[in-house]
Amino acid sequence: MPRPRSLTTADLAAAALAVIDRDGLPALTMRAVAGELRMATMALYRYVPDREQLERLVVDRIVTPVDVTPPPVADWRERAWVLLDRVRAEVSAHPEAVPLVLRYRQSSPAVLRWMEAMLTVLTEAGFTGRERVIAQRTIVGYLLGFLQNAHYASIAGAGTAVLAQLPADEFPLLSQTAATARTLSADEEFRGGAEVVLRGLGDPGR
Repeated sequence: MPRPRSLTTADLAAAALAVIDRDGLPALTMRAVAGELRMATMALYRYVPDREQLERLVVDRIVTPVDVTPPPVADWRERAWVLLDRVRAEVSAHPEAVPLVLRYRQSSPAVLRWMEAMLTVLTEAGFTGRERVIAQRTIVGYLLGFLQNAHYASIAGAGTAVLAQLPADEFPLLSQTAATARTLSADEEFRGGAEVVLRGLGDPGR
C-alpha cells in the first residue's frame, strides 16, 4: 500500500475513531488504523508510537467540538446543565469510545478546557475553595457515571428488561422501578439526574 505524503493528528484521530465506531474498541490496533489509512503498519509508527497515543487522539477528537462557552443565562444551574449536555451529546455519538473518555479525562486538552469552563460557571455563581472542589467533582462524577452506565448498562438495554421481569414477590421495588425505567429515554434520564445533582449542590455559602 502506498504511504500517504503526509498525515495530521486529525487524520490519525479520524481513522482511529472510524475503526472504533465500526468494529468496537477492542478492534483498535495499529494495524487496523494503518489499514484505514491505506498505509503499511510500520509506516504508521512514524506518526504515533503506540495504541495509547491513538486513544488519546480519539478522546480529543470527540471532545474538541464541544462548545465550552457558557450560555448567556443568569441561572448558574442552567449554564452548568448546558455544558454537561454538550459533552454528553458528543460522547454519546461514539458509545464504543466511552471507556477512553473515562480513562483520559484528566489528560485530554479538550476535556481540560471543558473543566475550566465549568469551573468558570461555578466561580461566577459564588463557589470558592472547598465548596468549588466538591461542586466540580460532583458534577464531573455525575457526567462520567452517566456515560459509564449508558455504556455498560443502558436504561434501554437488555439488563433493564431482565430486572423488570424479576419475581415481584422477591424484588417488588426493583422490578417495578426497572419497568418504569424502560419507559424513559436516555435524554430524560440524563436531564432528570442532572437536575437532582445541581439542585442538591444548593447555593454557595449556605
